[in-house]
Amino acid sequence: MQSYTPQSVTEAVLEQMQSTGDERLKNIMQSAIRHLHAFAREVNLTPAEWLKAIEFLTRVGKTCTATRQEFILLSDVVGLSTLVNTLHDATAVEEATSTSLLGPFFREDAPPLPIGAQISTADKSEEILLWGTVRNAAGEAIPHAKLVVWQTSSSGVYDLQEGDGSAIDYRGMFHADAAGKFHLRSVRPLGYSIPMDGPVGDLVRAQRREGCRPAHIHFLVSAPGFRELVTALYFPDRYLETDVVFGASPELVVREKIGDPEAPVAGLSSVRFDFKLARAGSVDIAGGRVGADPTKLAVD
Repeated sequence: MQSYTPQSVTEAVLEQMQSTGDERLKNIMQSAIRHLHAFAREVNLTPAEWLKAIEFLTRVGKTCTATRQEFILLSDVVGLSTLVNTLHDATAVEEATSTSLLGPFFREDAPPLPIGAQISTADKSEEILLWGTVRNAAGEAIPHAKLVVWQTSSSGVYDLQEGDGSAIDYRGMFHADAAGKFHLRSVRPLGYSIPMDGPVGDLVRAQRREGCRPAHIHFLVSAPGFRELVTALYFPDRYLETDVVFGASPELVVREKIGDPEAPVAGLSSVRFDFKLARAGSVDIAGGRVGADPTKLAVD
């Protein structure tokens, strides 16, 4: 038996984990232990501070429900989701449309809709048209690609945040045509505050951050033989530079055009954007999304 010092306890933990059978788990946990212990030494973490952190994480877990994923929100606001996204992007075999965050409000049950349909059932104010073509890295059209779309209402909330979260609105699943073309109608999204009534909101307030996201519309685009694309289109907004979850990027900022003669529907303010998908490669792995449908992660 040995007496532990701030240095020797780290080595003792690493030694005890040497028997881990899963090599990837072993490597991840060894690195996590080294960094966590180094962090505690660097800030001279006190028992009271560590208990406060445990209390915070406990509150984060208790806040999670079938319609709210507070841990994903925490990952988002500390930039970890975007970091993991960029690491995943670096494994693509060719350049494609930039990714963005799936976020904590994605759900798997978006209703299938025909091309040209409106994704909002409750709100038709400030209607806009979204259209374009799904292409490969060489610019060739990808026929019948699937596009899942979701966004906030024109008042800045997702359907999961309204009532008991069971009603579905501002969502849709579309398929491009044989020429890779798609178009759909929506309402102009609004920049909004992340949920501030939980522990993540408390953290953001303590850091004196605004806690807001710029207006955007989420897209999940896929086709057989291609890498799934998780992205979003962002509208000019005061929060573009201070996005609390670090999801916005310049190449994803779009502008509306009124009276575009090429638009498939006349008379609407429209946004054209062509999505580019990378081929699936040998390094692609399942689970490339940083985020999930809250109902799939909820624990009773």
